[in-house]
Amino acid sequence: MKPSLNLCFFWHMHQPDYRDSDGVMSMPWVFLHAIKDYYEMPWLLSQYKGLKATFNITPPLIEQLNLYRDPLKNDYFLSLWGKEPSILAHDEREWLIKTCKSTQYETMIRPIAYLSQLYHKEELSDAELIDFEMLFMLAWCGNYLRQENQLVKTLFQKGKGFTQSDKAHLLQELCDFVATILPFYAQLQEEGVISLSTTPYNHPILPLLLDMENAKRANSHTTLPDNPMSLREDAIEQVERSIALYKETFGATPTGFWPAEGAVDEESIAIYKERGIAWIATDEAILFRSLGDDTRENLYKPYVYNDVTIGFRDHGLSDMIGFNYRFKSGHDASEHFVHAIEPLRHAQKNATVFVILDGENAWEFFENNAYDFFMALYGRFLQTSWCRTVTMDEVSRLLDPGKLEKLAPGSWIHGNFDTWSGHSEKNRAWELIYQTRRDVDNHEGEISDEVKEKVKFHFLASECSDWFWWYGDDHVTEFGLEFDKLFREHLIMIYRLMHMQPPSDLFMPIISQKSSVSFLVKPHAHISPSIDGKQSTFFEWIGCGSVDESKLYSTMDRVRGPIDMIYYGHDDEKIFLALEGDIGSLKMSHMKLEVIVEETGEHIHFNFPLDSPYEKEGIRFAVDERIELSISKVHFKDYTTVHLRFEILKGSEIIQTMPGYGALFIDLDETYVHNWFV
Repeated sequence: MKPSLNLCFFWHMHQPDYRDSDGVMSMPWVFLHAIKDYYEMPWLLSQYKGLKATFNITPPLIEQLNLYRDPLKNDYFLSLWGKEPSILAHDEREWLIKTCKSTQYETMIRPIAYLSQLYHKEELSDAELIDFEMLFMLAWCGNYLRQENQLVKTLFQKGKGFTQSDKAHLLQELCDFVATILPFYAQLQEEGVISLSTTPYNHPILPLLLDMENAKRANSHTTLPDNPMSLREDAIEQVERSIALYKETFGATPTGFWPAEGAVDEESIAIYKERGIAWIATDEAILFRSLGDDTRENLYKPYVYNDVTIGFRDHGLSDMIGFNYRFKSGHDASEHFVHAIEPLRHAQKNATVFVILDGENAWEFFENNAYDFFMALYGRFLQTSWCRTVTMDEVSRLLDPGKLEKLAPGSWIHGNFDTWSGHSEKNRAWELIYQTRRDVDNHEGEISDEVKEKVKFHFLASECSDWFWWYGDDHVTEFGLEFDKLFREHLIMIYRLMHMQPPSDLFMPIISQKSSVSFLVKPHAHISPSIDGKQSTFFEWIGCGSVDESKLYSTMDRVRGPIDMIYYGHDDEKIFLALEGDIGSLKMSHMKLEVIVEETGEHIHFNFPLDSPYEKEGIRFAVDERIELSISKVHFKDYTTVHLRFEILKGSEIIQTMPGYGALFIDLDETYVHNWFV
């Protein structure tokens, strides 16, 4: 059978530039994703001959991968990780442990029993810290390393009792492995298995550099920064530096770009075209706004605007992989995806579907780093005669495109630029860039060419989209203050290079304290609230723990479930739980709440609509202003700790799973005596 559907997988590989003013990477995510994802993703594809995909590799990722030739000098985290624990300063030790504990618990920490045990300890001895560091690093090692690398396999078998020598050997082995990643991409491109593309140099929102009015064109209700100015020269520099680095790395100029965050406007397309870029990709929302028509059949083909081919991502299909399939087995997720795309083969002749998403951050939420999913998915496509996988290079060369008369400005998130402008914090960051630019322009004749080049580097770095992502209240990370500091340090460094006193406001954090608060607050006292579905008194839940679901999944954007907050705690007899959010719609729906006790395998079901309160077999459940329930500890009589998960289901479809990071850990023997005071 001749294939009737073209499927274009497009994996975006990116990390922010974590280098501080001294050139040292202040956070370890490039290295950790390198040993887990950057080699593994193309390797998984290469196991299935005949399948193809496109990979986008950003310049900050390329440059930082190359720094691991000297890891202890260039990566602050690894410089601490490599030290004897006994010589770590207190703040170094605390930050090291904080970073290790930021790992996804349920799928990465918990499967390694001794690592899970150490994770929950308040204090670690020096010997325990070495074990914790080693097991943390092994947890980040992907399936390729676990299957193919003898040292990694040996260390997994050892399990505990590691030494400083073990750390040194593992680090060297992993750095040697990181050095093979970019050559592997080049090899697969040469073999025709993949297409490669890149992004403007520091991952900027190019349309906002060109004209901040684009933010208002995309959303007329947005608020612009004060006194904006065009940074068109920087925008062009971002594109040209990226092309030069790509050519230096892969030996040829790139044919395509993924504009950072899928951000496009007509002027940026012209800049790409003038520099030989044949194709780009962005989100379906841009297509629908450009056409003035959101008929979905319009989506399933490439388009041409100003002689540049554009692929528009199917947002729903892409999000199913990024956010939903972690709740299914690899087989079930694969079958669901194939059944979802099969009707599209009839949408039009030679239909093309673009599935474009982050190629690294989703997989730690899957079991086994999504290995089972990809094995099932890629294997399924080898057996699917009506579908062929194609690269973006093939799309731009071979397929018959539609024509666009105009291109609406916007990004992959809601078709606008609100994630990077409009909020007072985001706008303040832009205003500081403008202020610094005007000061430099006023003194440009006084600085040497060498200094000008260094100043330009820091300007380009300050324009990275990632800084603006974490400002405001739409995304939250425990490392928000670290990101804020990195952004401001680039501007401070510009003044210092010019021997000028930096303005005092550059030393003041932009990010508000509320934005840097963790999504998880642990309990600090016993609680014994009434289970009536109401916040009856101010005091009854004081001392409880909480999980802010609205702050999770901040590395990507997604539709929220109905539950925003979880509160939890216990006393000597019961566990207490409360859920807040859109309770009104749940009460009137035919959905179901399921509480899963992982230790016992017990599933406790509550069907909506439900007469409240409900009480049976040591469980009390009430719904009014919020959902509240208590579970007798008799259900956990053989356990001192329990892990709870919650699911909202509509039929067999999972609407939301909580907590978003894995499972809620409750220590049933915790007395909180260390929090007592007199």
